[in-house]
Amino acid sequence: MRDLLEHPLWRPEDLGAPIPDSPHAVSACLPTWRDNVGYEEHDPRVHSRLTTGYPRFVYNAFCRRLFDECRRRFARDDESCLAVPSAGVAERCARWLRDRTGSPTGVRAWGAHDVHAVTFPAVAADEARAWWQHTGDGVSSRLAEACLDGRSAVDASAVRDALRSRIAEAAGVTSEDVFLFSCGMTAACAVHRALTDLCPGRKSVQFGFPYVDTLKIQEKFGPGAHFFPCGDADELAQLAALIRTERVGGLWTEFPSNPLLASPDLERLATLARRHEAPLIVDDTIAGWPNVDVLQAADVVTTSLTKSFSGVGDVTGGAVVVNPRSAFGGEIASALRRGWEDLLWGEDAIVLERNSCDFAPRVLSMSAGAETLAEWLSRHPRVAEVSYPSLRTAAEYRAFQRAGGGFGSLLSIVLHDAPRTTPAFFDALRVSKGPNLGTSYTLACPYTILAHYRELEFAERCGVSRWLVRVSVGLESPEDLIARFDAALSATP
Repeated sequence: MRDLLEHPLWRPEDLGAPIPDSPHAVSACLPTWRDNVGYEEHDPRVHSRLTTGYPRFVYNAFCRRLFDECRRRFARDDESCLAVPSAGVAERCARWLRDRTGSPTGVRAWGAHDVHAVTFPAVAADEARAWWQHTGDGVSSRLAEACLDGRSAVDASAVRDALRSRIAEAAGVTSEDVFLFSCGMTAACAVHRALTDLCPGRKSVQFGFPYVDTLKIQEKFGPGAHFFPCGDADELAQLAALIRTERVGGLWTEFPSNPLLASPDLERLATLARRHEAPLIVDDTIAGWPNVDVLQAADVVTTSLTKSFSGVGDVTGGAVVVNPRSAFGGEIASALRRGWEDLLWGEDAIVLERNSCDFAPRVLSMSAGAETLAEWLSRHPRVAEVSYPSLRTAAEYRAFQRAGGGFGSLLSIVLHDAPRTTPAFFDALRVSKGPNLGTSYTLACPYTILAHYRELEFAERCGVSRWLVRVSVGLESPEDLIARFDAALSATP
């Protein structure tokens, strides 16, 4: 496998290469600014080169082959198919598509591993893709490969137990408080369904600008959401006024946020939540358990194991940790168990367990490198803004920082005269370029272009520049990374 620390995928000729070199890679190289725009514009020059991509946004080749086989077996000429990992998931998908499009849907058993096909009119393909993206509930690439090859399931129960124990130890809870999922968004969706069942009819609150699909699931799957994009003191006062007059089903936030790396005042959020009997749900993916302990405030913590817990970029996974000391903990855990299926495919669990053996020291090392790079970038004359937890809302972050913990491996930058300078900087930057974060090798992407291309004005109204470049720092030496960034900044006009 290519050493991405020393030999990153960043040149124009690397367009479409999987990151890392695996058929199950969760990222693909988009090396130039033009390539990223072309990806969003469905430019054949870009899409014809993609062999993989982030699994909720790009159907993996194994998944596409399985869809085709499902279509051949089960669908009419005017229908398409998705493949999902259980009958329960299939019924949820089919019901959502019927509700959204008014179109007839069908559910058929594949015949192995409880995989089911959902059939729908081909004209509903965009809505089906949106469901796949927002929920993350589709089959994983390894499960699709097993279906196509006729492989038997491996007994991974001991591996799943080991994963739960590793997470529980890091979070300071017991294994019974940990739920595993096939990806981070599946974990968030499960929490949202549980809270919707417990608090029917109540809207949720999203506090702070979040990762795109965290907001989408609240807006599209249930009663809706109140959105406070800035997540600052003024909006905290507005939130306090709101929940004095309206009961909400949960307060959702990220610590810190993606991509702005702002940390909300969790202490005040937790006080509000307890006072008004609303669960507080915190996504700690960006910082990670070795750096922060948000269970001091949160009732539930969601985490994408795809990111720094794995660190490789060749498997997806997610986790929910229910706070056993929370007044809501018992109810939420029971609601999760009622709707929960153990759908982390065994082969994926094995890869996750292997990848995560060193996650704590690796996360701390990457965090130290990111802090050094962020501080250097904050002093560079061509950089207008650096977003990093130690450089903004530092006091709020430190209130939940573990002893010896860092500030995470993610940072974002905006350059001066950004429309003119950013494409040249990005194209010249000698790090791997593609969507994902938390990997042991540095990754960069024009985050707003990839996550919000159809809503750029909305993102900018929320304070997220369309010219923002997000950087996930790996295990390269800080001196090496500074030299690479210095060279790229020197290439700007």
